This record gives sequence, C-alpha cells and structure tokens, in this order.
Amino acid sequence: MKKHNFSAGPCILPEEVLQKASEAVVNFNNDDLSLVEISHRSQPFVDVIEKARHLALELLNIEDKGYTALFLQGGASMQFLMIAYNFLNTKAAYLNTGTWSSKAIKEAKLFGGLIEVASSKDKNFTYIPKNYSVPNDVDYFHCTSNNTIYGSQMLEFPEVEVPMICDMSSDIFSRKLDFSKFDLIYAGAQKNMGPAGTTLVIIKEDFLKQIEREVPSMLNYKIHVEKDSMFHTPSVFAVYTSMLTMEWLKDLGGIDFIEGVNNKKAALLYNEIDRNPLFNGVVAKEDRSTMNATFTLSDENLKSKFDLMWKEARINGINGHRSVGGYRASMYNALPLFSVQALVDVMQELERTA
Repeated sequence: MKKHNFSAGPCILPEEVLQKASEAVVNFNNDDLSLVEISHRSQPFVDVIEKARHLALELLNIEDKGYTALFLQGGASMQFLMIAYNFLNTKAAYLNTGTWSSKAIKEAKLFGGLIEVASSKDKNFTYIPKNYSVPNDVDYFHCTSNNTIYGSQMLEFPEVEVPMICDMSSDIFSRKLDFSKFDLIYAGAQKNMGPAGTTLVIIKEDFLKQIEREVPSMLNYKIHVEKDSMFHTPSVFAVYTSMLTMEWLKDLGGIDFIEGVNNKKAALLYNEIDRNPLFNGVVAKEDRSTMNATFTLSDENLKSKFDLMWKEARINGINGHRSVGGYRASMYNALPLFSVQALVDVMQELERTA
C-alpha cells in the first residue's frame, strides 16, 4: 500500500495516471518507443500537447471565450518575470499574501512602478487582506489565489477595471470560479496537476495587444502563442502526465465534482484541528485553504511523539515549510478522503495517549 502523501509539491497524482505514465515511458502508443525518446515534433506528441491545452480550457469552462493555453518551462517563478516583462509598461498593482507573491513583486519592480494595494505581512501572512482598492490606471492587477506555504486562500476576488492576473499554482482545477474574470492565469504543474517541469499559462488573446516593449523571444508570450506552445522544446513527460491528470479529472465529473470532494477533506481536517486541544490552526478561519492546511502543536514537547506516530501510520509530507515550521497537510485533488481520515486518526490517538 502506498503512503498517504500530503506533500506540498511535487504533488500526489492519481494511481491510474501513474500507471499510464509509467507504461508510456516504456512503450508509448504501442509504437515500441518510449515517450521520453520520441521527437517532440512528432505527430503523437503534438496530439498530446494539443489535447492538454484544450483540456485545460475545457475544465475551466473558457474554451470558447478567447483564451489560449500554453505549457512553458521555468516554473511559476519564471512567470513572475515574464508577466512584468510583457505587460508592465508604466505601473502595476500587486496584492501581497505570501512568499510567492512577494517574489513576484520583487521581479516586477525591475520593469516599472509597482503599487502594493494590500499586504498580510504584518501578521506573517496568516490572513487575506480585505477592503482594498485597485487603481484604474495600472497596467494590471496581480494576485495569488492560494498560498501554499502559509495555508491561506482567496475565497473572493476583487472587481477590477484593469486586467487581472492570478498565480493559481496550488489550487488550479480545485474549485469553481468564473475564470473569464482573469486575463492571465498561471500554475506550476507540480502542485495540483502533474510532475515538476512545466507550467500552465492561460492567457486571453486580446491581452497580448498590451505588449509594447521588445521582449526576448524565449520570454515573449506572443511568440509562444503563435508557435502553439512549441517554440521551445516542451517538457514532454510533464505535459503528458498533466494531460492524463486532466483526463482523470474530466472523467470524474470535472471541477464541479472535485470541489465537493475537496471541501469534505478540508472540513474533516479543520474540524479536528479546531476540536482537538493539542492542535492550533495557523490561518484566520475565514481564509483557510482547502488545499494546504497549516497547524501547530499546542505543546511542542509532544513533537517527537507525534512525528513518530504519523510516520508509523505511513503518512508523508506534513512537515511545515522550513520558513514557517509546524505542520502542513496538502490535500490536492488526487488525495483520497481516507488519507485525511488516517491523519485525523493519528491526531485523535495523540490526544488519547498524551
């Protein structure tokens, strides 16, 4: 039996996806060639990336709304740079809710003026700012929908009159949203979609008209769109596995279905955190993430015992991020409900035996 994998990234993947991907590494499409040795220009892989791009738009319900999907390299961190390089002509507005938005702000400052419309840094990013306003004279507004490290999530997005860009690396495909509100969405695959090595970028084609400066070819969204995401050698295995994961999600019933599952998993764990006197939640309750639950022990003297217990229960990946400490249970789409129950059982056993 596999371990209960709560790793924050690379993420847990569905068993059937792992099986199909492993078979493709040995023999792809029954062609007696491995997926990782075929030409990325060959028709079999072109079919893969085209299907993956279409599935991304279909799952987000924006396939007929003027968007295109790209699979690029460099991770979400490369997008911090690319977004500003392409679209920050004078000044941009950023919401600062954690480590990754802070890093996005750092890169953007290299290309123009920057307005930080709000920040939760004053309380170590344990909440999502409210009641802020976004100026109408900025090139775009940037936010991060889910903060993997701290465990907070934007449950609502502001109404803005400028293009809105969102880093959805750790909650892409996990919940229903009006995705047509966004002009650009990006997500590193390794949080909720596939293995590390590729980044999904969803971009409204009209938004490309805002690119004014000369941008190097490798960083130019226009060129990647014109070349159908094939300008640079794609990460073949990561794209293929992401396609399989999106197929799996579609077959389950899409985002409508998985949102219900994710809400059940989050409710199960958060209810135990709130009930059990040995644990404390980190994030403001109204801003808790369904993807990444962060919590601490009320008595650090129990740490060695708790760590031994969850490891013996074949639980993996719940140590908090090195910059925060405590614990973090990442409950991505492919994590089954029984894995969350296994963690809750350990927490209850600690209470009984403490």
